[in-house]
Amino acid sequence: MVLQRVGWLAWLLVAALVTACGKPAPLPNDAYVWQRQWTPTLSRAVAKPSAPIRVWRVLAAEMDVHGQWRMFTPDWQALAASGMPVVAVVRIEGQLQQWDQPVLLGGVRQVLSRWRVQRVVFAGVEIDHDCATSRLPDYASFLSALRPHLQGGERLSVTALPTWLDSASLDDLLAQADESVLQVHAVQSPRAGLFNAEKAHEWLADFARHTRRPWRVALPAYGTRVSWGADGRVSSIESERPTLIGSEGSSELFADPRLMQRFVASLENEAPPGLAGVVWFRLPTDDDSRAWSTASWDAVLGRTPLRMSLRAVAEPSADPQRYDVRLLNEGDADVPLPSLVRVEGTCVAADGINGYGLQRGERGVYLQRSSAGSLRAGRGMAIGWLRCDAAPVLRTEF
Repeated sequence: MVLQRVGWLAWLLVAALVTACGKPAPLPNDAYVWQRQWTPTLSRAVAKPSAPIRVWRVLAAEMDVHGQWRMFTPDWQALAASGMPVVAVVRIEGQLQQWDQPVLLGGVRQVLSRWRVQRVVFAGVEIDHDCATSRLPDYASFLSALRPHLQGGERLSVTALPTWLDSASLDDLLAQADESVLQVHAVQSPRAGLFNAEKAHEWLADFARHTRRPWRVALPAYGTRVSWGADGRVSSIESERPTLIGSEGSSELFADPRLMQRFVASLENEAPPGLAGVVWFRLPTDDDSRAWSTASWDAVLGRTPLRMSLRAVAEPSADPQRYDVRLLNEGDADVPLPSLVRVEGTCVAADGINGYGLQRGERGVYLQRSSAGSLRAGRGMAIGWLRCDAAPVLRTEF
């Protein structure tokens, strides 16, 4: 634990030196640990973080739409081993049918009592409630009633949505908390994508005018699959938890690490007033197929340039004329899948798999992607096969 704290202090010293040299200081990184089940890989990622983290924001409890509480049990030993301060996040379903303030306070007080006795650096509680704008006055009243139950240096944090920016009640809500976190990912229709940098800049500038207290921005480090029903409405969203719904009629949304790195750099060059840091959603693990790879996570949070290296290869098989087509990501940037892979060579048969289909055009044969997706750093993916007279040349196009 001592070594972890020394490492963190060293990172702060580097930030101070960078500032002294006239370059923008890196915004501190917090990370959401949103997994409801703690696996060994998650515990290892928390105990020994590979990237500089200021605070863990850990999902501690949630109230569902029917008003039922569910408490989660993190790996206390892993949290303690990290040496990082920990914020317990309490999620209250935005579509909660009945707003019962005493019941809500009772649940949060239970979380506080439980987390205070653990051998972790307990920094406070964050309330995550994506409510309708009309409910903001009730929400502010709840936060005001919660404050007296905090002790010592415990801080009260609250998440905020861009849809609240036009509400006259927003300023009062933010005044009840010590800090706030503005979420700018997955806040529009899924058809608009997971993240829009231009809109995010607008929201951040507007949000800064609503509060005089420190605030942070929540940014995505993951992808998600959205499925639509026959009526055109969203039927499921698969992200941190898998669903049993097939891939037909679905789309993959992806937060490109290169885009996020450029966005953070723009914030550090010209930060909105009061912006104190970034909160990343969510900490990746090897179990989490839709979160970033560790390589991309480390590069983005460590502010080191990402290296993109994606190529298509034709691998020979036992049959001298058959070649398996694979995509190989040999860089440290998770990247979107290419829209097509052109085949240069004399091939008599071919087919695509895993979302790629065979097409023929004036320029010859190619494998075309039928649905969006991404390939994590260090991974490979089979996309088809070819039967050719000689080894073909493959070219990717995005």
